[in-house]
Amino acid sequence: MSDKLPVTVLTGYLGAGKTTLLNRILTEQHGKKYAVIVNEFGEIGIDNELVVGADEEVFEMNNGCICCTVRGDLIRILDGLMKRKGKFDAIIVETTGLADPAPVAQTFFMDQDVSDTARLDAVVTVADAKWLSDRLKDAPEAKNQIAFADVIILNKIDLVSPQELDEVEARIRAINPYAKVHRTQNCAIPIDEVLDRKAFDLDRIIELEPDFLEEGHHHHHDEDMQSVSMKIDGEVDPEKFMPWISNLTQVEGPNILRCKGIVAFPNEPKRFVFQGVHMILDGDVQSDWKPGEKRDSKVVFIGRDLNEKAIREGFLACAA
Repeated sequence: MSDKLPVTVLTGYLGAGKTTLLNRILTEQHGKKYAVIVNEFGEIGIDNELVVGADEEVFEMNNGCICCTVRGDLIRILDGLMKRKGKFDAIIVETTGLADPAPVAQTFFMDQDVSDTARLDAVVTVADAKWLSDRLKDAPEAKNQIAFADVIILNKIDLVSPQELDEVEARIRAINPYAKVHRTQNCAIPIDEVLDRKAFDLDRIIELEPDFLEEGHHHHHDEDMQSVSMKIDGEVDPEKFMPWISNLTQVEGPNILRCKGIVAFPNEPKRFVFQGVHMILDGDVQSDWKPGEKRDSKVVFIGRDLNEKAIREGFLACAA
């Protein structure tokens, strides 16, 4: 996994501050090169003065970043980028503000060539502290962008009162209790809080919120959005778990926005880590269980109309 190029999907509703964040990443001196792919729905993702030789499909940015404009297919561009491997350290995909992040995220599982060379590092959502509550009422995309996120940047906090800020963060938590939320003004945030998060690894979430998989902490509701998390104090039987998770995502896939988990298999020194988007799953054995570390198994589902009872019973039946 470690030699795959990390890809960050940057999303957020129109006007939330994605471009501000992207320009911050592209102009700060961090010694890294990023390839940037931008949706071209009339929404130019990078301020023009940052772009050098903008008539090219691939061009150097002023701090050594490479940028591509999406003309045609994301996969075609990613394939082209992979041929230039070694020229940059990571890829950032900025989606248009009206986009559901799902199809973009799915690309990194569905296309074999892409998934062989790139890994989805995290979905980062920029949210507008002043307008998010309104958008959650009238724009389903805004809710999906929050539900999908591994990292949420709650931006423009200077435009709301402390009480309003707490209220909007509570709305975010009701939709997605697992994402790391940062409060910012002008997207001022250390770059390493956004990039190379390895959000594929649930360990980080558990560090941030140690009780997040405990009973009583597992079910959050926001009208139509819910999250279900479960834990087995021990190993799961791969002969049961693999068919169960595969079947669940096929049957319930349209309702599952994101799923992820870390599970222990008997006689396997490494942890099995998976994540999924709708019906598409990706999993691999990753870092070793540490000596003395408790080998337990944890899964999380975020979606709509999930049959919590059936999911819970199905997972518990996989215990080794």
